[in-house]
Amino acid sequence: MEKPKSNLKIVTDKKNARMILPNMLTLIGVCIGLTSIRFALDGRFEFAIIAIIFAALIDGLDGRIARLIKGTSKVGKELDSLTDMISFGVAPAFIMYFWKLNTLERFGWLLCLVYVICVALRLARFNINSNQEPSWKDNFFEGVPSPAGAILVLTPLIISLSGFDYIQLNYDVIVPIFFVVISFLLISKFPSYSFKKIVIPRRTTIFLLFGIVLFFGLLLIYTFNVIAISAVIYVFLLPISYLHFQKIKKQHENDKIQDDDELEDEL
Repeated sequence: MEKPKSNLKIVTDKKNARMILPNMLTLIGVCIGLTSIRFALDGRFEFAIIAIIFAALIDGLDGRIARLIKGTSKVGKELDSLTDMISFGVAPAFIMYFWKLNTLERFGWLLCLVYVICVALRLARFNINSNQEPSWKDNFFEGVPSPAGAILVLTPLIISLSGFDYIQLNYDVIVPIFFVVISFLLISKFPSYSFKKIVIPRRTTIFLLFGIVLFFGLLLIYTFNVIAISAVIYVFLLPISYLHFQKIKKQHENDKIQDDDELEDEL
């Protein structure tokens, strides 16, 4: 006697399986961002900054891993924005408030609110612009990205921990200035390098790998010194990125005018 065939089948969604890893990394980033606030509450600002650095590294990896294994999703995009809001908006504001801004009382809290709101507006604009068609502008961000903004707004604290503040700096003045300037850069349309579509020649790959290993080696040994120097280098790159953007923009406008002239001649 033949056994009846079962119509039950185990269905596996390979895309959903591929989504797990990047989304897990994103959620880990949320946990690290919240943990940095706990470190700041305990006055352990060194660990708070290190937690933000780890969150920034994870933020740079999760999206790339998702694209590499074809595990991108709308849920992952929303989770990424949530992580950025916590790790690079709320957490840095709390860290700097517990370190210095609390001495300014209500004005210090106002600066924190302004910075967090600017991060939220910057992320909302980024999500809208990410749906546009690819173009040469993809090599640049509109405004400073939220991870870079978080590191920049923490720079006074990082400098104080690095030992570079040989001259007695007035942090009561410097910290508010940093908050105002970084908040403006976040919501501005100032072009800054995205570093997402850098083409590395094959013959220079070995030097790039050596440079990455050297950087992380120095980061492990001279943590806050390397972070402070990196922040200063990034600040100096901002005017360079602006000039580069204007040069490429002018070149594309000239090419477009030339193409229009050739089309008119043909007609």
